[in-house]
Amino acid sequence: MTSIKFGTSGWRGLIARDFTFENVRFAAQGIADYLKGELADPASSIHGRKPEVVIGHDTRFLGREFSLAVAEVLAANGLIPLLCQRDAPTPVIAHSIRARKAVGGINMTASHNPAEYQGLKFSVSNGAAAPPEVTKKIEAAIRGHQEAGWTFKSVVVGTFECKTFDPMPSYLKQVRRLIDFDAIRKARLKIAVELMYGTGRGYLDTLLEEDGGAKVLRFHDELNPSFGGHHPEPNAEGMEEARKAVLGGKATLGLGLDGDADRFGIVDRDGTWLTPNQILALALYHLKKNRGWTGGVVRTVPTSHQVDAVAELLGVELHETPVGFKYIGALMESGPIIVGGEESGGLSVKGHVPEKDGILACLLMAELVATERKPLMKILAALEKKTGEFHTTRINVAIPADKKVALLVRLSGGLDKVGNLKVEKFITTDGFKFLLPNREWVAFRASGTEPLIRCYIEAKSAAQMKKLEKACKAILLG
Repeated sequence: MTSIKFGTSGWRGLIARDFTFENVRFAAQGIADYLKGELADPASSIHGRKPEVVIGHDTRFLGREFSLAVAEVLAANGLIPLLCQRDAPTPVIAHSIRARKAVGGINMTASHNPAEYQGLKFSVSNGAAAPPEVTKKIEAAIRGHQEAGWTFKSVVVGTFECKTFDPMPSYLKQVRRLIDFDAIRKARLKIAVELMYGTGRGYLDTLLEEDGGAKVLRFHDELNPSFGGHHPEPNAEGMEEARKAVLGGKATLGLGLDGDADRFGIVDRDGTWLTPNQILALALYHLKKNRGWTGGVVRTVPTSHQVDAVAELLGVELHETPVGFKYIGALMESGPIIVGGEESGGLSVKGHVPEKDGILACLLMAELVATERKPLMKILAALEKKTGEFHTTRINVAIPADKKVALLVRLSGGLDKVGNLKVEKFITTDGFKFLLPNREWVAFRASGTEPLIRCYIEAKSAAQMKKLEKACKAILLG
């Protein structure tokens, strides 16, 4: 019996080993149980709504077939499944849930994971990923069905007939409200767009070309469930072809998306791949200074304090949340937040979905370059003259399973020093974070699936970052 657990971005597993049609149906039934309970509860925000559930998938193997298996289970429970007519970006599915006032949504995606993985993500009625209090109920329902030997008599895989719709027009209309395409058009940008064989094709490239008047050079804009043998992740390695195009003079900016278009990758005119930390700081700067937006900014615990420094410079209130965009989204729904983001490559803005949107993040950077007529690194350098530099890294340190618990107990008691630096503050919002002098810090988080500890480090110089990296390894490895 496979244990179906929902992490920060849903349930993921290896196709045909963990992620099977039988297990997907168990998950769908657990979600159906939860939704039926909410629909019947007068105190629920979805009580009395039409029981419509948006279903979508990315470009992975069997995405449509898994989606239809989910739709069949939902329909058998009296819910109304509505399937995106083609593979769809995660932010587009989130927007569709809100725009259609659906009671929830199910997205078949493993995001930036390798091609052998599939995933199932459940979103609640506001388009945000289901919070832990919801997924725990769903997991309990799934376990109950598994233990009871529940079975589902289905039609031949892939033959269930489900009503479909095109989510693109409504989403594009939303993005046009948020982005200044006139500014992009006036700048006549040349942009290399890395689509990674994913769902973002026809969205980011088309918006830049048709609305922004940009000259677009596309990479990997065809379907390929194996993602060309690479991880569909727009990190420095994944953006290498776009980088070469920029350095070769074919483009002045490189923009990229992961497989489900919720994460972004940005390459500047000089070939520099900017970190998501830097992009969040630049997005805050642009929306506050150039667009005049008001509100706060929210970041996760391991996200760079460069965001804090820019917020302080601009007089913006800062909020810190645990890891997981669901926590950022919750804050964005509850009050005025200009922009929210995380170091792993998620970002959204005020008036948009409480979910990561790589398409929007890329467009914001194109808009910033067009507005200030400067490369991103020059804008960042001018900011750093006022805030100082920020150097960040993340390392994974393998810890034997039998020593991991004892190590976490030791970290939970706090540390007086990291290397030769005194700990000024100990934060336990998510993992263990130690604030050091001069706005430097380190943080430790245990992997929930592997015998390792993730260590996040931020220093004011590259040399100091290396020293802190050595000190953190000494703490973890003794």
